[in-house]
Amino acid sequence: MKVKTKSKKVNKAWLHDHITDPYVKLAQKEGYRARAAYKLKEIDETFHLIRPGQLVVDLGATPGAWSQYVRRKLTGGEHGGLQGSIIALDILDFEPVADVTFIQGDIREDAVLEELQKVVNGRPVDVVVSDMAPNLSGIASADSARISHLVELAVDFAVNHLKPEGALVCKVFHGSGYSQLVELFKQHFKVVKPCKPKASRDKSAETFLVGLKLKATA
Repeated sequence: MKVKTKSKKVNKAWLHDHITDPYVKLAQKEGYRARAAYKLKEIDETFHLIRPGQLVVDLGATPGAWSQYVRRKLTGGEHGGLQGSIIALDILDFEPVADVTFIQGDIREDAVLEELQKVVNGRPVDVVVSDMAPNLSGIASADSARISHLVELAVDFAVNHLKPEGALVCKVFHGSGYSQLVELFKQHFKVVKPCKPKASRDKSAETFLVGLKLKATA
């Protein structure tokens, strides 16, 4: 009984935080599907990443708030004509966003990665954004490995498809494996910056790594 009571308290606290969250209210007002849009917005405004005419790949795109934000940046508004291309990928269902090409599948599977590469069709990518996160088991070592694997896949895709001046934004988590992921970014990018947007809750271990300008490789 005590466990159930605690669970109810946690759910009630989460619901209260969600309802009173200013970013939730702002997302509802501005037509974004999730408050996460403001995480990418702050990162973009800090590093000036997304501009009309670009090809942007959104990994872990569902429910679509990041694709919505990118689309607005590529059009100058929700209903303008798109100047550029957006490719989104997620293992979950994705309610269509105008002008966004969506691929449903698990990037950890070779066939899905091949489909993504087919849609890119050899075009140099300007920006890769990744909000991918695994289902967590609560076992720290296993969860850390799952998180790291998704980040490694995002980095590998970016390294193989970004323009030399391109950028990668990737969600990571503080804890086991974090320093190794920072080093992974530093291996491939000239500039690496951690970023904890205001819209990312203080109690969350999530942060974002931004890699700018690919290093030359042999």
